[in-house]
This record gives sequence, C-alpha cells and structure tokens, in this order.
Amino acid sequence: MRLWPYVRPVRGRWFSAAVVAIVASCLSLVFPFVLKWLVDGPITERDQRGVWIGAALLLALGVVEAVLFGFRRWLVARPLARVEAAMRADLYRHLQRVPVAFHDHWATGQLLSRGTTDLAVVRMFLAFPLTFLVVNGVTIVAGFAVLLAQEWTLGLVLLLPVLPMIYICYRFEGRYSAATRRAQDQVGDLATVVEESVLGIRVIKGFGRHRSQARIFRELSEKLRGTELLKARLLATLLTALTFFPELALGSALVIGTVQVADGALSAGTLVAFLSTALALRWPVESLGYLIAMSQEAASATRRFFEAMDAPEEEPGATDTAEAARPADGEDGLRFEDVTFRFPDAAPGSRPVLDGVDLHVRRGETMALVGATGSGKTALTALVPRLHEVSGGRITLDGRDVTAMDRSELRGLVSVAFEEPTLFSTSVAENVRMGAGGAAGGADRPDPALDRALGIAQAGFVHHLPDGADTEVGEQGLSLSGGQRQRLALARAVVGDPRFLVLDDPLSALDVHTEAAVEAALREVLAQTTALVVAHRPSTVLLADRVALLSGGRIAAVGTHHELLRESAEYRHLMSGDDRPQGPEGDATR
Repeated sequence: MRLWPYVRPVRGRWFSAAVVAIVASCLSLVFPFVLKWLVDGPITERDQRGVWIGAALLLALGVVEAVLFGFRRWLVARPLARVEAAMRADLYRHLQRVPVAFHDHWATGQLLSRGTTDLAVVRMFLAFPLTFLVVNGVTIVAGFAVLLAQEWTLGLVLLLPVLPMIYICYRFEGRYSAATRRAQDQVGDLATVVEESVLGIRVIKGFGRHRSQARIFRELSEKLRGTELLKARLLATLLTALTFFPELALGSALVIGTVQVADGALSAGTLVAFLSTALALRWPVESLGYLIAMSQEAASATRRFFEAMDAPEEEPGATDTAEAARPADGEDGLRFEDVTFRFPDAAPGSRPVLDGVDLHVRRGETMALVGATGSGKTALTALVPRLHEVSGGRITLDGRDVTAMDRSELRGLVSVAFEEPTLFSTSVAENVRMGAGGAAGGADRPDPALDRALGIAQAGFVHHLPDGADTEVGEQGLSLSGGQRQRLALARAVVGDPRFLVLDDPLSALDVHTEAAVEAALREVLAQTTALVVAHRPSTVLLADRVALLSGGRIAAVGTHHELLRESAEYRHLMSGDDRPQGPEGDATR
C-alpha cells in the first residue's frame, strides 16, 4: 500500500498488462478442449484433414499466447523503470533534507544498498511477481473450475494437496522473510566495508592493513553466503513440496482416469483433456514458490526503503512568523543567547556539550573562537547554519532567530568552511562555485568571482593543473594534497561574498608561508563580513578583532588577544603551551 503513490501514475498500463497476461495464461486452458476434440473426433475417425485443422488451431493459440505475453512485458517495462527512478530520486532528495545527525548513525553502504539493490528488487516485484500472483491465481481458479466440469471426481483428487501446500507456504513465508531481511542488511554492511576500504586505501596501505581488511571482508562475505544458502535451502524445500504433492495427485488421477477409460465410464478424449488441463496448471502452481520468495524479498526491500524515508526531515523554518519578518535592530551581527546543545544520541541527563553560551559577534567584526580539544567549538559553529539544532536558547543573525528563517535563506546568508574539507568528483571550478550557488566558469567563460576567490585562498596551483579550473579533482578530491583541498574549501566559502562567515580552523593544513599569504588576503574579506573563526594558532587568532575562550561548555572570557594573554591562564596555555593548569574542559568528544 505504501508503494501505491509511486504505482498510481502507471496504474493504467499495469492493469492493462495484468489483463493481457490473464488472457494469455487462460489461453493455455483452451488447448485441452482442442485436444479433446482431436482425440474423440479426427483421430478416432482417422480424419487426416481434421487433424491438420486441429494442429493449426493449436499453433495459432500458441502464437497468440506468446504475442500477448510479449505485449505484457512491453506494457510494464518502461513505466516500472520510471517508478524505480522516481523512488530513487525521492530517496536521494530525502537524504539531502534529513538532519546531519541521521548521517552520523547510518552507514553509507546501508543507504547505497537501499537506493540501488533494494529498489531494483522492488521494480522486479512490480513487473513480475505482483502481476503473476494475480495472473496465476486467476488461472488456477479457472483451471480447477474446468477440471471439475470435465470430471469432478478426478478434480477432487487434484484438490486434496491444497491444504498441506497452504500450510507449507505459510511456514515458509515467515522464515524466508527473516532470512531475506538478514541478507539485505548484510549486503549493506558489505557495501560499507568496500566503501570505507576504497576511501581509506591510503591508510590501509600506509599501515599494511590490507590483510586485516581482507579478513573482515571475507568474514562478512561468508556470513552473507551462509544466509543466501539458507534462503536457497528454504526455497528448495518449498519447491519440492509444491512439485511433489501436485505430481502425486496428478499420478493418482491418471491411474483412476485410466481405469475409468478401460471400464468405458470415461472417454479417452476427456481423459486427455483433463490431464492436459492439469499439466497446464503445473507452472502456475509450481511458480508460487518463486513468486512468494520474490514477494518476501520485495516486502523486505520496501521496508528498508521506507525506514530511510521515514526519518524526519529538517524543519524548514517559519518564514511567515513575526520573528522572521522583524527588521534588523540594535541586536545586529551574530548573537548566541543562553545556547545549550546536546547531540541527539546523548544519554538522557548527560552533561550538554554547550551549556548556556552567551556570545555577541558585532556586525562587521571577526571573532576568533579558542578552546581545548573537545570543548565544543565545532559543535558551536555547526549550530549557526543549523547543521544541528540548539537544545536550548537561541541564535540570531541581525536580530532574526535562525530557527524562524527558511533554511535555504539562512544558508544563503551563512557561508562555512570545515576543518576537514570535502570536494566532489567534479571540476575545481564547480567545487568552488558551489559556495555561490551558481554554475562553474570554464576556460572559455571568464569568472571574476572564481578568480578572486582562488586568489584569496592562494590557490594559484589550480592554473597549473592539466585543464586549469576545469580539471576534475576525483572522488573526495584525493588527487590533491590536504593543503590544496583546504584552500579550495576556503575559496568556496568566500566566493559568494557571504554576509556571515563561519570558518572551522580553515588554515590547519597550510605551511607557514602559504598561511601568511592566505591570512593577508583573507583580511580583506573579513573586513566586509561578520565572521566566527575557530582558531588553534596565534597567527589565526590575530586575524580577529576579538577572541572568545570556550571552556566547560561556556564562554569563559572575551577580549582581544593581548588582553586574554594577560588575564587568562587557560588562554596562555592554549596559545603558548606553558605548563600552567588550564580551566575546566567540556566533556564533548566531537
């Protein structure tokens, strides 16, 4: 039922395909009547012309049946491919809109398997099992009606295995469903290991851990193999039962029918027609095993798909509220007011990462944020563009509460650069221009904003790449050095002339000389924006107008660099590394 919104647009062609398949399948029930006529008529009477007419009629019925089944496949192939594409697009769109915390807990391989393998299984279910569960059900009911009309005593013999077969199918369904879910989850785990091994290949090779990774992969593969073999055993047991009982009943009916023909109670043509009808029902009955198995796999795949889709999306923000519409007033710039934050997976009652943070970055001011490792600096910066939601208090931009702003508007005002830069498998220009929301400029399209951003980030190395700014950087940008990736991430942050700039230690991977050049160029940008910069080195701190010391989840001190050096022992320790005790440290680990 949850798939229905996706199937609704193609329901006309699907129902048409089902009707065509039912007609084609029921044509097989016409064959026995032609055979009965042939045996009791032309063959008994040695009418050669009649035999040729009967043969031609059987051939024509076979051709029509084949054409109808081909037409059914044509009807559903393209629409159901669109259904799969629509589901995959919805999943991708949804994954872009869920909170960051969702991705912190879901393995990449599990999401990949849901968006690829599972959706392929769903498409196959809609195209084949779903259709033929209906088609075969109608064919079996119609076939048994024909059998009972031909010879009701023999028909009752064939009905005897129905109850044990229903029981066997019922037992099979639950066990196969559990095995299928386990196999699909194991495929996701395996995909995660492969993805991590590919992205971490430098670490694996650098530490010589290829054997241990291969062992992990082999163990997961063996688990998956065992689960697939269990599925195969269950399916083999079901198929054996679905073959044995009908064949036993058919053999019994053949013996009883032969005796009746010998006694003259039944014509040979009727027996031939009866047996032909029974044989025509063999595939619909025996295929139930495959259809049930494929249906269980599709049901499990559908549940896995909607497990991801059911994750709540980020709140878009109430753009029509008075808070969002309030014009900027004296509370300008970036302000944190009694901000408290816990990670969504934190234990109830645990100490918050941020506990009552009060901080005001004035309009046009650059504020450096300093604190010990794990003090919550990254968490604080992530709250500004609402990558995480505050647990208490509020954050305002020029007097407007960020939670009352539409996310697209908010992220158009705030530009970010993370300590661990991420680049995408596209050109340098497209990676940088992502910060401006526009398309990349190429070699044949001058782009002053791009050139300016690359200049600020001292990313002149781009011009020496094979295709300049149009050079593909490869997955995760791993074809570049860490410092080059960090400079491109910084260029991406400043390319759009942001009103608010949040930088999380953006120069940590740069050498001293490059850092000095970047800082000199960055001062021009910082003079025209409101900036919050996480800093670990004095050189970065000196970019700021004021410095805020984060300690124990709170702002312990605010002042200029020289003021804090005089007044705060903890700040001196962080900046100079002296052995004087530092203040309390927050319990954040991220």
